[in-house]
Amino acid sequence: MKVAIVQFPGTNCDRDTYYILKDVLQADAELIWHEDLGMDTFDSAVIPGGFSYGDNLRAGVIAAHSPALRQLRKAGQDGKPILGICNGFQILIESGLLPGALLRNSSLRFVCRWVNVRVEAGNSLFTTFSRNGTILKMPIAHNEGRYYAEGDLLASLEMNGQIIFKYVDEGGQPSKPSNPNGSILNIAGVSNYEGNVVGLMPHPERASESLLSPFRTTDGLQIFRSMLRSVEVLLKR
Repeated sequence: MKVAIVQFPGTNCDRDTYYILKDVLQADAELIWHEDLGMDTFDSAVIPGGFSYGDNLRAGVIAAHSPALRQLRKAGQDGKPILGICNGFQILIESGLLPGALLRNSSLRFVCRWVNVRVEAGNSLFTTFSRNGTILKMPIAHNEGRYYAEGDLLASLEMNGQIIFKYVDEGGQPSKPSNPNGSILNIAGVSNYEGNVVGLMPHPERASESLLSPFRTTDGLQIFRSMLRSVEVLLKR
């Protein structure tokens, strides 16, 4: 199985993601410049965090018009797992591969801290190693991470199980203090209707080695392991 890690001008979490997939999890991962992406040779893709095109105009909006997104859209339609992390989530939203919008943080400030995230859909392709209600500790670092969806769309996301992660407190409950950016319903990550495209604002690659975490956590590995397991299952069909 092969995983493409898609790079844009301004991407800065690509090598972190590559290290976790390639060196820690021993996956066949490759860094691919967005103009060179050909998803026919890959079984899944990760769009890592950073500041694509300097976040000019709006975070992720310029990258969303890259030819790479046509490749990723086709791969998504073919059922291949696609993960967008932070700026990658913004790109997937701006391209329409994921529903809703990501707005400026309610504090109007860049937020960088560790958060607790509760798994809402333990049956997704990216949470197969986590049960519903599992709490993952991961860091965030963003300025435009406030997830928003209006009434009908929000209701359909809940009904279809497309809300994958929520910000919660230490007791596992969504609350205003535990919501770092003002996201509606404390939403930290969502999926497309089919469930194979997922985006989240927290950085699992920064919570995948205990040495790098003040909490000695490797919770982020659950997301990457789930993705790789899902690819393995899909390839056997």
